[in-house]
Amino acid sequence: MANIKAFSAYRPVPSLVSRIAALPYDVYTREEAEIEVKKEPMSFLAIDRAETGFDKNVDTYAPCVYQRAKELLNERINEGIYILEDKPVYYIYELIMDGRSQTGIVACASIDDYIDGVIKKHEETRADKEIDRINHVDICNAQTGPIFLAYRARNVIDDIVNRVKSYAPLYSFVSDDGISHNVWVINSDSDIDIIKNEFKAMNDIYIADGHHRAASAVKVGIKRRNENPDYKGDEEFNYFLSVLFPDNQLKILSYNRVVKDLNGFTEDEFLKKISEDFDIEISETPYQPEKKGSMGMYLEGKWYRLYAHDNIKSDDPVKGLDVSILQDNILFKLLGIENPKTDKRIDFVGGIRGLSELERRVKTDMKVAFSMYPTDISELFGVADAGMLMPPKSTWFEPKLRSGIFIHMLD
Repeated sequence: MANIKAFSAYRPVPSLVSRIAALPYDVYTREEAEIEVKKEPMSFLAIDRAETGFDKNVDTYAPCVYQRAKELLNERINEGIYILEDKPVYYIYELIMDGRSQTGIVACASIDDYIDGVIKKHEETRADKEIDRINHVDICNAQTGPIFLAYRARNVIDDIVNRVKSYAPLYSFVSDDGISHNVWVINSDSDIDIIKNEFKAMNDIYIADGHHRAASAVKVGIKRRNENPDYKGDEEFNYFLSVLFPDNQLKILSYNRVVKDLNGFTEDEFLKKISEDFDIEISETPYQPEKKGSMGMYLEGKWYRLYAHDNIKSDDPVKGLDVSILQDNILFKLLGIENPKTDKRIDFVGGIRGLSELERRVKTDMKVAFSMYPTDISELFGVADAGMLMPPKSTWFEPKLRSGIFIHMLD
């Protein structure tokens, strides 16, 4: 039974939302974030990555950085750049990319649902990455970047969303990357009750993207509970900012791999070893796999199509993933990459960058590239339902949710 509640967001005045909305904090290097903030001082990156306001000799994770983020957020609220919704509501957030629309409900999810496994994860998190966002959320007293959640579609929610979308939007803008962003408010008490009850009827909600943000929000909530032993459970720190999308609107892009060397094999030796577990065909054009069990390989200026033999396929939720088939039978077995999270010989390239990026990397700093068939949302659900974890970099979601449009204060 999922507890997905309406909330009163701090949100930008409509005239400034397009300038404020920013890509997630972790898609930028420090240098890239500094360029973005210099180009647009109103960008929420100035708060999400407050080190951009300091000299380079100030550490990204220094206490003064988080304090500056808090001060800047409060300044913008006090200046009227952000306004507080006058009652708890749900929001509708639509993103349109290349003509494809996905529409989610902006709400707050319960940390208890995360702790109890109603909200399910499919990736491990790293403590060092969590600490940064724990400090940011706790010191700012706010969650500013929503967690991307998914649920199995329900007609009742769809009907309300489609009806409200027929009204004029609260926000409507196109970001620099060509993504259209539209926001509506669901403020009817009856609609709010219906949506809340629809989510209550769900036993499973899934983290699609934002595992570290979710884990950090939960740990801040637990910290606040420890600091307030008489807490009742309805305090805002018991919830975290989320956007929940129905599964039938989501598209996962491939997450491709590039490797620095062939682990001592010659090109011919490597191809021969691969042929023990895969059928190999030369491709005259760059190959984007068209079905599960196939992958592309770019080596020495040539593209190949690889088709996994049946004996290396599996019905296991994790071992049956294409990224696992590649990891187990080529990356580990042949190239000696045991832990792709820590091995410096491998890098990962989001599918949004296209196959030309794989060719560029092989021509510059890598030896071989693999193009993957995207993981399906049903596979993600299957892994999470089994209580298992995917290999690193198994999914790439586009478009990315923007930060700074919705602020959830913790008290």
